[in-house]
Amino acid sequence: MALPSSFLRRSLLTAISATLVATTAQAGSFNNARSLAMGGTGVATAHPAAAASLNPAMMAATHHEWSDDFGLILPSVNVRFADEEEVLDQVDDLQDAIDNFDELADRINFNPSDAESLRNDARAVAGDLLEQLKAFDKDTIRINAGVGLSLAVPSPRLAVGFFTNGSLTATVRGEFDEQDKQLLESIANSTTPETADLEDDLQSRGRILASAVVEAGISFAHALDLGNDHVVQLGVSPKYVQLRTFQYTASIAEFEDDDFDGAEYETEKSGFNLDLGAAYAFGENKQWNTGLVVKNLIPMELKSAQYDPELDEEYTLELKPKVTAAIAHTGNYHVVTAELELTKQKGFGYADDTQWFSVGAEFDAWRFAQLRVGARQNLASNSDNAGIEEKTQFTAGLGLNPFGARLDIAALVSDSDLGAAIEFGAAF
Repeated sequence: MALPSSFLRRSLLTAISATLVATTAQAGSFNNARSLAMGGTGVATAHPAAAASLNPAMMAATHHEWSDDFGLILPSVNVRFADEEEVLDQVDDLQDAIDNFDELADRINFNPSDAESLRNDARAVAGDLLEQLKAFDKDTIRINAGVGLSLAVPSPRLAVGFFTNGSLTATVRGEFDEQDKQLLESIANSTTPETADLEDDLQSRGRILASAVVEAGISFAHALDLGNDHVVQLGVSPKYVQLRTFQYTASIAEFEDDDFDGAEYETEKSGFNLDLGAAYAFGENKQWNTGLVVKNLIPMELKSAQYDPELDEEYTLELKPKVTAAIAHTGNYHVVTAELELTKQKGFGYADDTQWFSVGAEFDAWRFAQLRVGARQNLASNSDNAGIEEKTQFTAGLGLNPFGARLDIAALVSDSDLGAAIEFGAAF
């Protein structure tokens, strides 16, 4: 895929904006900053504002007295980036090679005395370009991003919350065309390489795939007294969900930036869905808490567009019920938690399948500052994945809470991913 980096960046930005055009800049898998810093956990530990999207039952659970009246997230933003093969650098190298070949072809026509030497250079460039294109085949960039906001009024009697968030996964992948092997080999052996037109004749291409899930809903929770000091919290989040996909396959000859219309390459589907949650605290001081949540109770799916059936494959974005169970231990200055997704989620396009086992911890300094760490392992990942495999990820973060205001930051690292999150909010 001898595509210039400007093409790749424009196309990726177009994929992101096209999949999210119906939202207010809401874009990978969505975790608020505290959750991300603790390994993506939160089902048994979510604060009221985050509970609306993580586990609505937690809005009716017992919280610190300084955070049990009102919670606000405005906003929470996270992003992850994976580029194992340094694809952007490869694209720059490919573009430089094409420009170099074109420059040599022009110089041959204007420097007859040096024509043979320049032809040798052009033939060498064509041979190197072939090896670069072959090495670039199936290399992939993946970007995940998320944005969310929420507010909650917690109460054991009737807690109410509102949330809206969006998640995006976008991938760009190189596809080598065998016709280019014949073309570049013939140029490398040609007596007149300057007659070749690489810009129009190269058929290697790039495929951009993106999917977005955007949701907005209202959460309700109630603490149900079972007697004998046993209380279970129950929550429900009816919500509106929008699915979007974007697929764009472009060869060098076909890409025309001035004529680009992202709407031709996207699909969209919307519908009603539902999250259900439960939580239960036990132990002498209720220091243990368990949580269970079912996200997206109603299955939904959306097929991608096939603007050019000869080049585009059909991919299906699936939104299936996701069941997660969690347990946490809470003390005066710490929270330790573990959770397991009981269902596997199928990746869209080149994205990996996921089923996370996660652990996290938070250490509190008199409620004004928190240090957080976590890790998670993808139990569904496989080495045959068409894109970038997601395996073990490590996380860390910091929270600051001056006078009821909140600032949370988080970072994520793995063999393939780098990520970060930031969140502003309030609690009192």
